[in-house]
Amino acid sequence: MGNLANIIGYQCVWFAAVLGASCGLAWAGPAAAAVFAAIELRRSPHLRLDAKLIATCLAVGVVVDGTMALGGIVRYASPGPALAAPVWILSIWVAFGLTLAHSLAFLQRRPWLAAVAGAAGGPLAYLGAARLGAVAFERPGLIAVAFAWTLAMPLLATCARDRRAVRERAA
Repeated sequence: MGNLANIIGYQCVWFAAVLGASCGLAWAGPAAAAVFAAIELRRSPHLRLDAKLIATCLAVGVVVDGTMALGGIVRYASPGPALAAPVWILSIWVAFGLTLAHSLAFLQRRPWLAAVAGAAGGPLAYLGAARLGAVAFERPGLIAVAFAWTLAMPLLATCARDRRAVRERAA
């Protein structure tokens, strides 16, 4: 039940962020992410790992979406400061960090599956956001998203492997 609640909570953050951005309410994503993080961190058996994953995903999001913004590869509704990833999309990255040791934990020891999930899931998320008016891009932008997520997912899944947490789960 915990993993189901985790993935549903993440999806709620995604929709709040994307719909908020498309309606000019950039604060909706960060607000939803804050609520989701408070709930998940309160019930998490490994706070240190979750905190590390939040920070790592936020850093990856700043680089990936910041690079796409800087290069004009993806145009964001409710943009942030010049040449930076908007705060609403960074809130999605923060929430995503809270799935890696929970609902997406099965990817931790399967880097090829993580790469395939990234190659498919990243572009699908951006296509969904485009349909809802939060992002815009041309075909090369979608290819860049697929490439970035194909690299990011195995990296993030590997970061989610915490030997102490794995031992605690086994005990």
